[in-house]
Amino acid sequence: MRKTRTFIAVVAEGDVHDAALVAIDGLQSAADNVKWVGPENLHWTLQFLGDLDDAEVADVCRRVVDAASNVTPFVLAARGVSAFPKPDRPRTLWLGAGEGGDAFCDLHAEIDNRIADLGLRGERRQFVPHLTLGRVGRAHHGGPALTDRIAQLAAFDGGSQAVREVVVFASELTRTGPTYHPLAACGLGSSGLASSG
Repeated sequence: MRKTRTFIAVVAEGDVHDAALVAIDGLQSAADNVKWVGPENLHWTLQFLGDLDDAEVADVCRRVVDAASNVTPFVLAARGVSAFPKPDRPRTLWLGAGEGGDAFCDLHAEIDNRIADLGLRGERRQFVPHLTLGRVGRAHHGGPALTDRIAQLAAFDGGSQAVREVVVFASELTRTGPTYHPLAACGLGSSGLASSG
């Protein structure tokens, strides 16, 4: 049976999208072992669900539509560059959330509650709103230059964007990196699909 690598996210748009590219540019000279996220793939992660069959994908899309309809649209500000698991041992580089971060956590919780009984929850750690900028190569931890650059960008102002919809994406892994295909765009505070791909 065909499986689809699936995740749920909010697309980075406008000022936040542009600022994320500026942040990447600011980090690049401090690290040569990072796989940077392409401009077309920048997003705020809500849930990574892994490989799902067609019935599971359809069920997830229905549940995310329901969850999104219960959340009022809000404005999300991007603030500060940091890293998982921690800035002095960076593996995943990201742009964090400022104002609107609590609303984004509420959106995550609403979706998490709707899909919890499907057994698809992959993340057990506390949810941290973030927009992934790049991933450090497996054999590296970035070194002191990257750690210093992260510290310099800790107060980075990434602008803000309106959050009006959540997208369920399929991720296709290719030699040149992942390609994302929208499966359903679920409008906040509305009933039904905003659009579908």
